[in-house]
Amino acid sequence: MENKSLEMAKLAIAALEEKKAEDIRVIDISQVTVIADYFIIAGGSNRNQIQALCDNVQETMGKAGFPEKQVEGYDTANWVLIDFGDVIVHIFDKENRLLYDLERIWGDGKQVEIDTLK
Repeated sequence: MENKSLEMAKLAIAALEEKKAEDIRVIDISQVTVIADYFIIAGGSNRNQIQALCDNVQETMGKAGFPEKQVEGYDTANWVLIDFGDVIVHIFDKENRLLYDLERIWGDGKQVEIDTLK
């Protein structure tokens, strides 16, 4: 696993925590797929918070030299995907997080305790 991916994940988590994201989860998918090394999954309580979370993650990562490659779902803000290449950040509202259940779908990946990344 590359140090760059780990650094990116730590930055994204810090940006999410700064804006009070709910239930942040990290899944190491590097051994499961080539699309990324980490999925970061977080929740927001409403559209404004979800957009603020996205904005903060994009700003933090951009300042560190990791601009996003693609953003999907920002306008509706019920599931926003921010693709940074090696790290993909998913920010959900409560209903869609339960519906899509990425933690279960990517269960072959390794759950990473956030505390071990700090």
